[in-house]
Amino acid sequence: MTCADMIWLLVLSLMLMCVRDSASLFLPESKELRQLLSRYEEKADGNHSRTRRAILWSDREEILQLHNKLRAGVYPTASNMEYMVWDEELERSATHWAEQCHWDHGPQDLLMSIGQNLAVHWGRPRSPAFHIQAWYDEVKDYTYPYPHECNPWCPDRCSGPMCTHYTQLVWATTNRVGCAVHMCPRMNVWGEIWENAVYLVCNYSPKGNWIGEAPYQHGRSCSQCPPSYGGGCKNNLCFKADRQRSETEDMNEVEKPQAPVPPRTTNRPNIKPKPAAPKKPVSKPATPRAPSSQNPSNNFLAHNIKCETRLRDKCRGATCNRFKCPANCLYRKGKVWGTLSYDVLSSICRAAIHSGAIDNNGGLVDVARTDKFPFFVKSTKNGIESLSKYKPGNAFVVTKMKELTADCYTTVAEICPFKRPFSNCPRVLCPDNCKSQPSYWSPVFGNNIYTDNSSICKAAIHAGAIKAEGGYVDVLPLDKRKSYIGVLKNGIKSESKSNTEGGSFRIFRVRE
Repeated sequence: MTCADMIWLLVLSLMLMCVRDSASLFLPESKELRQLLSRYEEKADGNHSRTRRAILWSDREEILQLHNKLRAGVYPTASNMEYMVWDEELERSATHWAEQCHWDHGPQDLLMSIGQNLAVHWGRPRSPAFHIQAWYDEVKDYTYPYPHECNPWCPDRCSGPMCTHYTQLVWATTNRVGCAVHMCPRMNVWGEIWENAVYLVCNYSPKGNWIGEAPYQHGRSCSQCPPSYGGGCKNNLCFKADRQRSETEDMNEVEKPQAPVPPRTTNRPNIKPKPAAPKKPVSKPATPRAPSSQNPSNNFLAHNIKCETRLRDKCRGATCNRFKCPANCLYRKGKVWGTLSYDVLSSICRAAIHSGAIDNNGGLVDVARTDKFPFFVKSTKNGIESLSKYKPGNAFVVTKMKELTADCYTTVAEICPFKRPFSNCPRVLCPDNCKSQPSYWSPVFGNNIYTDNSSICKAAIHAGAIKAEGGYVDVLPLDKRKSYIGVLKNGIKSESKSNTEGGSFRIFRVRE
């Protein structure tokens, strides 16, 4: 055997993983076992059943989402981690191997081109996500080799029995996965016969686990993506809008060739030029209204909260998106479920520290609620250990609040247009000369609620959120209204308008 052959054998020597619950056996004809079997069987002609050749859509979606969620949350952060997509050819090859019910990697001729992770269980039902999380949990025994330690090869840093499932799962250049689940009536697992064993096979391309290489490059997320992604980034992963990559020579040989797709470019939106002449004054000024008791200028958009405050318990509504966290939340009570996306039962401030939005000194954060998420995965980041939850739940993401220095002409339509269900605007710093600006350069339409093409800073003076000297304001983008009424307030005359395009906004004062 040549030296090159020995290297290939080492590369292909991936360790296997097994999860067995010996205390959770089913009777041969039990109701639970019949339900488990039905997931992987479908009725054929007559009264016979045959094994399902394609994985359930629900399982496929669960596998793909969990892979991308785990890849996006690696620590230390990855600068070249690619978004993973489902590959039907890899699914077919995984199905073919799973049907062999052979507890080993294979087939050998295919292993030269793909990576592969295996898992098997019997007894208590397990979802594919259980095994994928178990593969990822090998990270506890893995120490990431930084570039300066790779001279010229990166050292093997697995202190436990295995780490290769984890490294294949987070291998940055592996961007395709296809899995299969098969019920094996009898399966020899390390010399023992398991009856009704559930066999999970996941095939990956391009393959990972190359000896002497780190699974990914450390750095700012998406800062070293391959040029083929055209600069696209989604949730810390290199991403293209069509979620496809052009075929290259080093890709899996069983994949279908695809025509290269040019990178998407995004043109900067055109901003309408400001009119050169004053507008005709409104012929019939509206009657001024008395200030409402619900005037938003008397309220604050940012809520002061405690370390233990959970998003679900704080408030519900559009104005519950900005929070001020106190200092020293790192070691306080308050559970956190998830990574990047967090369950609404999580502590807002501890989730913010976990995500890196703030540190233990506290600060202002913005929360964006998302659709119901099917599961939440655990990780330890920035000194906080989050929990896993394999049940669907309402979710949120948290980011550090941004600030923007505006001029007297800046509008909400330019910096943060409304998008359903809501949008977060940066905190705006207004200059001190906006009150004197003519209305044809910096118009204000409305009262309390303004059109999104109104001057933010003049609307802030109109609403009483700041004085003529300027200052900070918070802005809440809203959907459009049917009409807006002009009112003279605080030395600024706003205009009336109806049947407008675009959205609207409200102005909030900032606590000193």
